[in-house]
Amino acid sequence: MTHDVHIIGGGLAGSEAAWQLANRGAKVRLSEMRGGGGSTPAHQTDGLAELVCSNSFRSDDDENNAVGLLHHEMRRLDSLIMRAGELARVPAGSAMAVDRDVFSAEVQKALEAHPNVEIVRERIDALPESSLTIVATGPLTAASLAASIGAATGADSLAFFDAIAPIVHRDSIDMSICWMAARWDKGGKDYINCPMTKEQYLAFHQDLLDGEKGEFKEWEASTPYFEGCMPIEVMAERGVDTLRYGPMKPVGLDNPHWATPEHPDGRWPYAVVQLRQDNKLGTLWNMVGFQTKLKHAEQVRLLRTIPGLENAEFARLGGLHRNTFLNSPTLLDRQLRLNSAPHIRFAGQITGCEGYVESSAVGLLAGIMAADELAGTEWTPPPRTSAMGALLAHITGDAEAESYQPMNVNFGLFPPLPDVKKKQRKLAYTDRAKADLGAWLAASEAVPA
Repeated sequence: MTHDVHIIGGGLAGSEAAWQLANRGAKVRLSEMRGGGGSTPAHQTDGLAELVCSNSFRSDDDENNAVGLLHHEMRRLDSLIMRAGELARVPAGSAMAVDRDVFSAEVQKALEAHPNVEIVRERIDALPESSLTIVATGPLTAASLAASIGAATGADSLAFFDAIAPIVHRDSIDMSICWMAARWDKGGKDYINCPMTKEQYLAFHQDLLDGEKGEFKEWEASTPYFEGCMPIEVMAERGVDTLRYGPMKPVGLDNPHWATPEHPDGRWPYAVVQLRQDNKLGTLWNMVGFQTKLKHAEQVRLLRTIPGLENAEFARLGGLHRNTFLNSPTLLDRQLRLNSAPHIRFAGQITGCEGYVESSAVGLLAGIMAADELAGTEWTPPPRTSAMGALLAHITGDAEAESYQPMNVNFGLFPPLPDVKKKQRKLAYTDRAKADLGAWLAASEAVPA
């Protein structure tokens, strides 16, 4: 099949871009190296849109949370990632989590069935010299293509570490010690909670400090961590209470096993380890916030000191890999095009956005931009008051280039509302965003018939 647009990379951003283009009548060649002889240090399958870290798309609250608002906006634009996410959804309180295998299969099935999409299992070693191209190769771009990108940009890509959390088999968790609940009972009893006393926590903290970590390679030594995906041992090094104010926060979690006549609902533990359902069957549970670079044998030993996990069996242990991304504010224009080669767009994590949903949203926008360019239609960006518009503006010029780092969508990227009281601000942001996005959709006809 001849193509109008070549998309390199079949992750979330590339898959979403292909979907948006194909639905607007464009012929798409989607190149994915996995399944064609290529691989990465983090992927385990050749499925499109494979989730390699958490299985969570984070909050689905579109009134009080910026990422929940991004979910809402993507749904309004018929996002394939959000459509597949609904079909693969598993319980996670007010968050949106998915069965990763079902999710990948749904994305791939939809694209394989689309008459305007050709999926080719091949590794692309260099940027194309002509024709419309979207590069969505993500944080683990193959070395040959990364070198080609470096030559085209005239600058070194930045890099950071992204860590993978362990996954536990549900039937190996001792529920006579653990219990099911969400913090403050919000969203249902969707998390497994492992309680710790002060003595247990302090011993665990010391073990993290003393545990044997994997060696960094020379090229990794100066790479900074992304704050939103910090390994637990690095958090432990920042202070004895850092974990208790982070992923092991106990507030809002009454342990019913510790109930007394005075406290019939139980008491808050000193610290809590939470696990979130990772597949539809409920057989696999992800250790929330427990990304780690500890060696595998050390992980098993240490994690089995957590109350309720003494006999834990692990479907996956933690790991750590380096992510690379462009200094997009200096290298890309407002339409995600490479300044030195405007026939090439970038999308997804390689642009410096962080998170599954953010990467998908940038892929969605790149697909619409390319479709408008093919049609000869003038591109009108989404309003900066929307989640998509705020994220796009940050990536393509609003961020400080000298200190540019990976960014999740957050209300700090939105134009301020100074006259709104702090308690009402989140809802005011989302109300404004929905109204402005609605007007943009009506004016631009961004959703195809």
